[in-house]
Amino acid sequence: MDTKLEMMDDYSSQSLEGDMSIPAGTSRTKATIGSPDFNTLDEPIKETILRDIRAVGIKFSHVLYPKEKSTLLKDWDLWGPLVLCTLMATMLQGSSDREYDGGPEFAQVFVIVWIGAAVVTLNSKLLGGKISFFQSVCVLGYCLTPVALALITCRLLLLSQQTNLLFVLRLITTTIGFSWATYASFIFLGESQPPNRKPLAVYPMFLFFFIISWLVISHNQ
Repeated sequence: MDTKLEMMDDYSSQSLEGDMSIPAGTSRTKATIGSPDFNTLDEPIKETILRDIRAVGIKFSHVLYPKEKSTLLKDWDLWGPLVLCTLMATMLQGSSDREYDGGPEFAQVFVIVWIGAAVVTLNSKLLGGKISFFQSVCVLGYCLTPVALALITCRLLLLSQQTNLLFVLRLITTTIGFSWATYASFIFLGESQPPNRKPLAVYPMFLFFFIISWLVISHNQ
């Protein structure tokens, strides 16, 4: 019994204090690994918005001139596709008059764009595509830029009295937008597909942009 008491006294006499300090530079080094060079939490809201707008604009330029491929796939976002989809749905929606003019409704265009992009992406993944779901949706959304420009041009042509010449101009403009959108999407997404399955991946893209381009050329109000 005395032996146990002596052991307890020896244990209690030892210092239980520990050093909770972290060596200088250790936490800082670990915290900065993989982090951006600037702190966005301290960044003004105006600069954040302007930086995001510039990033979206750069992605639009990459679609119009599809040379550099990594930006759309690496720094993907859905702001650009959302803006394009909203713009096209607003311009393509039917008249608000009681008499139905045959044009699609806002929600119909919205569903066609997003569900179509999701189906094309799912097909790409099933074929063995090496990019993520949202990367593919981002690329398909941004590749609507030529079609959106064709829609704006056609709307301007519709302001004049319609003739066969103007219809031919609308047809040519829409065809160019459709072809450029399909080409740009293939440039960005083609390399992510197995070589022997690229035609199977391109066909849904072709069909996706063809349907939207058909809405553009058939809109005559």
